[in-house]
Amino acid sequence: MNAAELRAMPAPPEGASAPLAALWHAAHGEWDKAHALVQDEEGQAAAWVHAHLHRMEGDRANADYWYERAGKTYLELETEEEWKQIANAALLEGGW
Repeated sequence: MNAAELRAMPAPPEGASAPLAALWHAAHGEWDKAHALVQDEEGQAAAWVHAHLHRMEGDRANADYWYERAGKTYLELETEEEWKQIANAALLEGGW
């Protein structure tokens, strides 16, 4: 599966991790659901998705905090391109 296939699914994949399910919800305009899934999750994958969500809402300071927790750097990409990168990374690594 790749990012485009994940986006095209009618629901998050069965048994998806919280970060992967959050990515699906983010792609479908369900920011609150996505945020709820990763808000209390530990680990770099959840932190990266969390950073992306705060970037989507325009909260750069909060996003920067979560990028640091994820071991990532804020990149000057469109949020859609970043979503694809995160989704493909998750899918390549077994859905986290």
